[in-house]
Amino acid sequence: MLKLGEKGAVPQKDKETYAIAPHIPCGVITPDQLRTIADVADKYKAAAVKITSASRIAIVGLKEEDIDNVWKDLELNLGHAVGLCVRSIKACPGTAFCKLAQQDSLGMGMKLDEIYHGMILPSKTKMGVSGCTNQCAENCIKDVSLMGKKSGWTLMVGGNGASKPRLADTLAEELDDETALEMIGKIIAYYQENGKKGERIGKMIDRIGLDNMKAAIL
Repeated sequence: MLKLGEKGAVPQKDKETYAIAPHIPCGVITPDQLRTIADVADKYKAAAVKITSASRIAIVGLKEEDIDNVWKDLELNLGHAVGLCVRSIKACPGTAFCKLAQQDSLGMGMKLDEIYHGMILPSKTKMGVSGCTNQCAENCIKDVSLMGKKSGWTLMVGGNGASKPRLADTLAEELDDETALEMIGKIIAYYQENGKKGERIGKMIDRIGLDNMKAAIL
């Protein structure tokens, strides 16, 4: 039998109810899925429905005995909101919708989501993709991120907005899609091999040195 945490159930302040957050890749959801979430929230008398900072939709205030049936009715995968893993990828609308975008951030975000969402790593890992230098996906505080320019992607690593914030370092620039994905794969592999448990990528870089990481990846 799965534990509540494995079902994506997060204990709430009242110590009696739980919140769940279905996985919504890059925040893109269909009208039918929205209706289903609203219907399920009504059916199980949820206390609130909250759009999260990671573009998920949390259903808050659920009873423990209802969790299994809630997931069954939703017919959606759980979003990995806790644990030492890759969280939901944050992506701006990109060239699909935004007139300012230089690169297809939404398309790239979906690719990263498919590959990495929920992957177990030494610590929680946040990724973001912005289609231009406005960085609407908050690249500077993401563990791994891509920023779009006319010349290609700028790859940034090591940012986080935790209790001790750290701005990301630029690792490479002017990357095409294939090269960007390949380099992110190398970063994740390097982190799996060298990161300590609970150590974010930025802290690993501070311990090992950015130049040493660059030498291994580039």
